[in-house]
Amino acid sequence: MCQEIQRQTEKILTGLDGLLPDLEAIYKEVHSQPELSMQEERTANLAAAHLRANGYEVTTGIGKTGVVGVLKNGEGPTIMLRADMDALPVREATGLSYASDVMATDSEGKTVSVMHACGHDMHVSWLIGAVALFAQHRDSWRGTLIALFQPAEETGEGARAMINDGLFNRVPKPDAILGQHVMVGSSGVISYRSGVVTSAGDSFQILLFGRGAHGSMPQASIDPVVMAASTVLRLQTIVSREVAPTDAAVLTVGSLQAGTKENVIPDEAIIKLNVRTFDANVRARVLAAIERIVNAEAEASGAPRKPEITPLDRYAFVKNDPEATKRVADAFRSYFPAERVQETQPTTASEDFGSFGTGWQVPSVFWFVGGNDPTMYAEAKAAGKVADIPTNHNPRFAPIIRPTLEAGVEALVVASLAWLNP
Repeated sequence: MCQEIQRQTEKILTGLDGLLPDLEAIYKEVHSQPELSMQEERTANLAAAHLRANGYEVTTGIGKTGVVGVLKNGEGPTIMLRADMDALPVREATGLSYASDVMATDSEGKTVSVMHACGHDMHVSWLIGAVALFAQHRDSWRGTLIALFQPAEETGEGARAMINDGLFNRVPKPDAILGQHVMVGSSGVISYRSGVVTSAGDSFQILLFGRGAHGSMPQASIDPVVMAASTVLRLQTIVSREVAPTDAAVLTVGSLQAGTKENVIPDEAIIKLNVRTFDANVRARVLAAIERIVNAEAEASGAPRKPEITPLDRYAFVKNDPEATKRVADAFRSYFPAERVQETQPTTASEDFGSFGTGWQVPSVFWFVGGNDPTMYAEAKAAGKVADIPTNHNPRFAPIIRPTLEAGVEALVVASLAWLNP
């Protein structure tokens, strides 16, 4: 980063300290009022209000609850910044004074607890902070800034919903798309990589059919509970016995539901599972193995019908453009101390962020920001207990607000100025 760009970056970020109290209040508000995927009306209205207050041209309701703000500031590149807004059906156990006690009705009509257990509340706050700083310092950059607040990342439908609702025809085509995610790590540390950065994700529901009977008369049944148990155990051999040690895959059964009473053998059992892979061939092999095993276990049990395998959601790989990634990484290293910028390995988490770059056919870059108390994280790392830190999607997941909040705003501004410099 040349001295002029460095000076302009520092000028824009001088306003950050004054914004932090408001951003912290926004973060706590969004955290305490989480909304499920495709229900983000309150959060979307909050984002739209801040965009309008800062002079952005605002379009709402894209893909149901998506919000986009556009700020044109002379000739220059166009950069899009993305934040996701939705929360999870998780009951919060952080004990925070601003913890969520929200209950909501999910897409299946069930009443569930809701929590920002993945940090999207932080993402919204980061982007609100960045758009405010760019609006306040228009003399320090040139080009067009697009701020996109996306629904339903957790269900893998939000990015596609916005695209299918005409996003590409509603805003200028960007020269690059930038995004970030809070993760377990020392607060304020930025982690990036070129190439594949998050895995492909596939989720399925498997409905197994049996024949119910009295618990005292198992001979009259075809027990779907035993069928499901055998299926779950056998599915675990796919990664250990069908995927090469040099490849990577994760297969998790997150839900097994069957029956209502201890002395009643039910007619059906439901398995819900999730698969993460980094290679298209490995993905195809794992998905084929799942289908083979599920059908074989049902046949071995004498099931009256073949299982029904229903896709729930799908995430493509997020792959960072090498040239754009270098541009972002160079900007990070020019602004942040060396110990706060590091190259990382791909994560088995999945994201639909990549849909925007793929659909527009423009480069995109996605990176991570640590959210844990630096002293606590260092002690856990030294003791070999990093795995004990509550991860994203855990009921106790709670990034520390400072310096995580300012680090994310800084990262968005610094990365954007790798293009939007005067």
